[in-house]
Amino acid sequence: MEKILITESISENAVKYMQDKGFEVEEYLGHTQEEIEDHIAGYDALIVRSATKVGESLLAKADKLKVVGRAGTGIDNIDVNACTAKGVIAINTPTANNMAAGELAVGHAFSIFRNLCDANEGVHHGDFRRGNWVGIELEGKTVGIIGLGRIGSIVARKLKGIGMTAIAYDPYIPLEKFDKLGVRRCETLDELLAEADLITLHTPKTKETINIIAKEQLYKCKRGVRIVNAARGGLVNEQDLADALAEGQVAAAAIDVFDKEPSYNRAPGEQDFDNVLLHAPHCYITPHLGASTEEATEKVGSGIAELVSEALAGGLVAALNMPEVSGDISEIKPYCNLAEKIGRMYFQAEATPITKAAVTYRGQLATQSTEIITLSLMMGLLKGMGNDHVSYVNAQENIDECGIEIEENKIEAIKRYNNLISVTFYTEDGRELKIDGTIFEPDTEVIVSFFGYEMNCPLSDTVLAIKNEDKPGVIGRIATILGKHNINIESMHWGRKYINKHAHAQAFVAVEQPVSEKVVKELEAADGVLKVSVLELG
Repeated sequence: MEKILITESISENAVKYMQDKGFEVEEYLGHTQEEIEDHIAGYDALIVRSATKVGESLLAKADKLKVVGRAGTGIDNIDVNACTAKGVIAINTPTANNMAAGELAVGHAFSIFRNLCDANEGVHHGDFRRGNWVGIELEGKTVGIIGLGRIGSIVARKLKGIGMTAIAYDPYIPLEKFDKLGVRRCETLDELLAEADLITLHTPKTKETINIIAKEQLYKCKRGVRIVNAARGGLVNEQDLADALAEGQVAAAAIDVFDKEPSYNRAPGEQDFDNVLLHAPHCYITPHLGASTEEATEKVGSGIAELVSEALAGGLVAALNMPEVSGDISEIKPYCNLAEKIGRMYFQAEATPITKAAVTYRGQLATQSTEIITLSLMMGLLKGMGNDHVSYVNAQENIDECGIEIEENKIEAIKRYNNLISVTFYTEDGRELKIDGTIFEPDTEVIVSFFGYEMNCPLSDTVLAIKNEDKPGVIGRIATILGKHNINIESMHWGRKYINKHAHAQAFVAVEQPVSEKVVKELEAADGVLKVSVLELG
């Protein structure tokens, strides 16, 4: 049973989903980074949120880890390159908490314009002098949004809805999106800083965005500007912001994230975290609540649970360290499954090592990006060789280590099918063996050619590849043996060809039950049967 470790809280339904899928799930909450690293050995998957760091130190101790799942949008705490080097799939849920994060930023904007936190603190200490907390209206003011991605767009839409003018700086977003949102594009960050009454940040944490707001930028702003950072710690220089708050250059700030995060599970008496912004005037801080709504918690939990389960099962998921899949992943997935099964078939049907596999995509597939399909073929080959720890992340590396060359070709012209995957295996002893497959609607994987025999066989989890003499009675004997052992036949397809003037046939028999070694030997002993290979494709 594969084991999943959860180090930060996700929804109960998500945990139950993974348990129902047959995984052993442990919630290891409230522990330090060092404790988590000492505990990670033996786990196949790790689910984190924002506090647990997944880097070389943790990965060095993760002896069985196949998948890391970040329940949320960002991946600042995951070293994707280190995961790739280790062959670990890294996934996240990039859209599940967008609304929650956007609404928090808007809520913080209201709070710092209307002095809501100070007023609340005052009245709880008996001070009801409302004149002390006169605020400023947001309507008619200008919000400067740094980063106009999914969350920045939500913030723009909501703040425009209350009457703010929205401007934004994002050099990676086309003008068309700005126009669609009704947001004016700033060509430079300085242009935004000079005009904004409120600055809110919504960018990932990269080399370009670390300290994107520091002392120099703060003093290019209007005096009395207000700042919200509910995106990533480190986008705003914390010491410089504290100084600007103390000097009145920044009237107020709302911060949901720190450059170095505290433990979010420790009780107050156990907490040893400190930060300069905790002591700065008019700085209102929340403990990384961006995704902390019931709706977002449920979405990120269920989303990451499904992705981790699928990845552990060897399925195709949109991982951070996999080739990008253009278009709908559900449309390419059947071809990935087919390619993997073709790869598995070879070493289950043929013992001779190969030096090369040449895959040719025909039809509509030839016009698309097929890198992920070719990786699926590599995975199938490696699994057929007994490598159970291969994934989309490390398939290329493992194939290279085996000394197998992979060649990819594309030919748009095709006659009988919309698409065809044709793989030629070049054996060590100089032979060329080919398997062709296609997809019939709805998502039915079909082998149309196997080692020179033409056929038309839909695949199942278990297929018997039976080479036999082309003479009467063989089909009946095979079916009788399977029936005697209560093995139901889903479909049966034959192809024939002449070898040295003798007619031979190749049967593909898709069955519903596993086939034991005893049954295989009985089939091999049947009159006219030359070879039986069990293709386990599930």
